[in-house]
Amino acid sequence: MEWTERQQRIVEIVKASGSITGEKIASMLNLTRATLRPDLTILTMSGVLVARPRVGYSYREDLGPSPIMERMLQLRVCAFKSMPVTVLENASIYEAAVAMFTQNVGSLTVVREDRVLLGMISRKDIMKASIGKIDLQQVPVGVIMTRMPNIYMATLDEPVLSAAKKLVQHQVDSLPVVEEYVDENGNECYEVVGRFTKTNVTKLFVEIAETE
Repeated sequence: MEWTERQQRIVEIVKASGSITGEKIASMLNLTRATLRPDLTILTMSGVLVARPRVGYSYREDLGPSPIMERMLQLRVCAFKSMPVTVLENASIYEAAVAMFTQNVGSLTVVREDRVLLGMISRKDIMKASIGKIDLQQVPVGVIMTRMPNIYMATLDEPVLSAAKKLVQHQVDSLPVVEEYVDENGNECYEVVGRFTKTNVTKLFVEIAETE
């Protein structure tokens, strides 16, 4: 598996230390423990690091996949995705804000009538628009959304660990789950069939912990 620069630095620190707490690792990297937690979770579940209560993290010399890692690699996004929460490109920013509030989500997937992915809109996008001098009930979300191809996605048969890593690396709350196809004009299209979120990952980790 390919690690981020920060994850590689964490492994180097742990290897050099023998065993070290998460707080000390965070201090050496000038980060908070909360910021570091997703990286430590990925490295531990992948079997590179071993976490021991009251001891901390140590490097796993035998880099064969851990039992948890083997199970994670078998799990696919299709089994853990949630229902998509979408809006059409011509929906107003106000309508998007209402949908975000009533559905209790941090982002919305923007689609065409045929559910083809066009973009994403986040709470931050709506907040930026709200402090500007625009009429939220008149301006469509298409004006402020992040458009393709700058959208991070997951597929139905993608390993959940891969999708979780995208959430961490790109610092997003959710990924649209898509099925790719080519239309009659030869264009690549992505039909939205679900979403994969940080909440999905948390529920998965709890499930694994309870069964191990």
